[in-house]
Amino acid sequence: MKKGDTMAVFSQRGILAAIAITSAAVMTLTGCGSTGASGTHSTTSTGSSAITVWADADHTATLKSVAADFTRKTGVDVRLVQKDMGSIEQDMITQIPAGKGPDVAIGPNDWTGLLATDGVIQPIELGDMRAAYQRVAVDAFNYNGNIYGLPYSVENVALVRNTRLAPHAPETWNDMSTAAASAKTAYPYLLQVGSQGDAYTMYPVETSFGSFAFAQNSDGSYDAKKLTIGDSHGHDFAEWIRSQAKAGNLSTSMTADIALSKFEQGQAPYIITGPWNISAIQKAGVRIAVDPIPSAGGQAARPFVGVNGFFLSAKTRNRLAATNFLTTYIGSDKVQQALFKAGGIPSALTSAYNAEAKSDPVIQGFKKAGDKGVPMPNITQMSSVWQYWNAAEVSIVNNQGDPSNLWATMADSVKSSIAKQS
Repeated sequence: MKKGDTMAVFSQRGILAAIAITSAAVMTLTGCGSTGASGTHSTTSTGSSAITVWADADHTATLKSVAADFTRKTGVDVRLVQKDMGSIEQDMITQIPAGKGPDVAIGPNDWTGLLATDGVIQPIELGDMRAAYQRVAVDAFNYNGNIYGLPYSVENVALVRNTRLAPHAPETWNDMSTAAASAKTAYPYLLQVGSQGDAYTMYPVETSFGSFAFAQNSDGSYDAKKLTIGDSHGHDFAEWIRSQAKAGNLSTSMTADIALSKFEQGQAPYIITGPWNISAIQKAGVRIAVDPIPSAGGQAARPFVGVNGFFLSAKTRNRLAATNFLTTYIGSDKVQQALFKAGGIPSALTSAYNAEAKSDPVIQGFKKAGDKGVPMPNITQMSSVWQYWNAAEVSIVNNQGDPSNLWATMADSVKSSIAKQS
């Protein structure tokens, strides 16, 4: 999925704030049955079971051929409903409990907690196939010990480098600063903040100080009872934000679009961004390399890894067919690579990802940057974090108080908000 779709879900949430409800365009792919605009479960006139799949515009063409192949081999019709990505989550919550909606729906992993808590989705049994996926991809859909999504793509930010201005990958943030000074550009690096803040993009720098949002369990899931963002490591990061803003390196006027434009114009040797911007950068004629984000705080930079996948409705009447469609077809090497070509985001299936990275150094770079990444939190408590987290970083950048105090206030506000949810 493109930045304007999926990453609007991930990094511009506030991050969960804006959901636009739009009408669905329905396409009947196979069979002679029909389905309404809500995409309800149905049975064809021939008596064969049918499953309904909701997907966004970027992937409907690919899924159309997958659905046709599935029908030929199983006799089960697949009805594809094209949906706006911004409407899928809320429409699932509204329609599935009423026995309507899809059997299968596309979406990012951070919807998992809410959908599972509301009883909208059910676990998917991956069996031996679990080991075939990148661990972070499976962990991303792990909620209370169950896997609720069939992953198909992974994405994370990395350090994108203009090789003309910076020929070598920096080992540390200081190395990067030194190389940037030699390049004599307007900016040493570009890191979007904007008036609303962007804790998602800044997170790998934060983790290099040892600061994380929540603690993780041994199985990769998040422990909602262990909010760690307010610890001393977070305070160290807050002080770093202020120092960089004071030096003129961070500004709330630096939006995502402005940062991209300035990088394309050669005004900085480095930008922290994701794969969704690579096409635009390459079209601008910038020769690039993609590297892991160097550490500013002494520890490894660990970006959020957003994982896209497919959910299984808790109310599906065709669980076996829907599960088979997911695990056997969506989970195949061929389909994962086809979805990659459609959306431009690397595959979650390890074999497909390795094949893509083998022929593309850009994907290799994002893979290296994401190897130490952590899954985008899918717990419902995360909705209480983004607003205060982003606001605190904006306040620090704008010098609206002592960084440590602003960070502590943010952590207290998050704790209070989470407590109100309980």
